[in-house]
Amino acid sequence: MTAPTEIRERAIALLDQLPRESLLRAVEFLEALSYEALQVSEAPKSEVDEAALLQVIQKRLPLEQRERLDYLRQQNENGEITETEHQELLIYIDRVEQQDAERVEALIQLAQLRSCDLKILIDEFLPKYSNIV
Repeated sequence: MTAPTEIRERAIALLDQLPRESLLRAVEFLEALSYEALQVSEAPKSEVDEAALLQVIQKRLPLEQRERLDYLRQQNENGEITETEHQELLIYIDRVEQQDAERVEALIQLAQLRSCDLKILIDEFLPKYSNIV
């Protein structure tokens, strides 16, 4: 079996070779794996589940990426977007839609875990983030 250090070095080398579009997908995949690993914590299962779900619910694009997305949206609305920028915008849109779907799924699971109405959780979490991104 390969040593963990060698596996990490191999993963880093592979990440370095990826184009920007694939790199974003790779990061999302790694985040999903990290989410799974979080569930194997030493804390009681319900606490771990809730903490992991809250992490998914509260996850947003970093500020720099939100600003870039806003810029690309504005360029698109103004009809001044280049083909490269348009492709980048589509990648951001896919990522945000994926995060939204994961957020909704996590809200549903958290409502089940807490045995409460989904509407209560939506009211609790979503008003804080009028811009879902």
